[in-house]
Amino acid sequence: MIPAQRQKYNQQFTNEKYQNFLTQLQSSYPEIPFRVAETPLFVPKSLKEKLIVAGEEIIKLIKQPNFKALTQKAIPSEWNVPNENDQPHFLTFDFGICKNQAGELTPMLIEMQGFPSLYGFQHHLAKTFKSSFDIDDSVNHFLNGFTEDKYIALLKEVIIGQHKPEEVALMDVDAPNQKTAIDFFVTQKMLGIKILALEEIKKEGKRLFYEEDGNKIQLKRIYNRLIFDEVANNAEIFKNSFDPREELEVEWVTHPNWFYRVSKFTMPFLKSEFVPETRFLNKIEKLHADLENYVLKPLFSFAGMGVIIDVTETDIANIKDPENWILQRKVNYEPAVQSPDGGVKAEIRMMYLWPDGGEPQLCINLARLSRGKMIGVRYNADFDWVGGTVGFME
Repeated sequence: MIPAQRQKYNQQFTNEKYQNFLTQLQSSYPEIPFRVAETPLFVPKSLKEKLIVAGEEIIKLIKQPNFKALTQKAIPSEWNVPNENDQPHFLTFDFGICKNQAGELTPMLIEMQGFPSLYGFQHHLAKTFKSSFDIDDSVNHFLNGFTEDKYIALLKEVIIGQHKPEEVALMDVDAPNQKTAIDFFVTQKMLGIKILALEEIKKEGKRLFYEEDGNKIQLKRIYNRLIFDEVANNAEIFKNSFDPREELEVEWVTHPNWFYRVSKFTMPFLKSEFVPETRFLNKIEKLHADLENYVLKPLFSFAGMGVIIDVTETDIANIKDPENWILQRKVNYEPAVQSPDGGVKAEIRMMYLWPDGGEPQLCINLARLSRGKMIGVRYNADFDWVGGTVGFME
């Protein structure tokens, strides 16, 4: 999207360089099971500034005194976890790159989460792009004046807090075998914390422990990567470990309730040029005549599951729980990234860290390229120059 940077990159690109880049990216880590795109994004200053403003508008809503009241219904009663704190530790906002009426590139909000993203891997990815290709210092994957040292220091403050690294663990159901496990291993290398599968954690009273070399170590803070939606049909999974919904003497980074509060549920409360018209399905009295221009999304799904792109009145009539769905005006992605054989659509995730007692800080980004109907992996299985990547911003 910065023409000079794009031309320079495409001229130096070869498939051999790309394969060497992938080898370097995975060196000393498990093989990456998702597709990493052939190129980063080069984001012009004008678009970067719009992304920053769009994020600030969303944060303004999240910091409203009534935000918890607005979003209380977002938390399913059966997954409400006690001892919720006052703020999420992570905010991620996904924007499709579109064109406005003036013909300028502009972001449009697609998704938002109060949940961790690939905070370790994205830095590793950017560094590997820079060491594999000639990318100059006029662009940066960091935002807001962050450097590697400053970023890692804030990551430690947010994730480890006041504890020793061995008292903090990144937790998921089967952490080492998740699709995003490379992020877990990069984070462990950066911060020195443990990676634990759920069943490796045991409860005694209200305290949690894990064993290492025959020693029992109390877990005082959990870097939570467990998404309840993914275990909703298998609550038995907690029997061999602990149930997060019980009263526990442990700190959450971030508390599980924020996954629901900062989500698609929040979008109908946002009014902005960077947010497509979004309404709760059960609040719509009269359907739009141009339903083909809307998309139907379940509130509580992950990675695009259940989304209905080409909506009909029959689709809406078949929804049994309209309070758990939103109807959103379609976003028309602009194929703004020039590949060797045509334009590619892009999405940029702006990633914030929010330390205890501090302010949310925009640090880094994630990007995805697509030629399919949607950004997700399964819509792009047969294409090249698609997949996960990172934005280098002017």
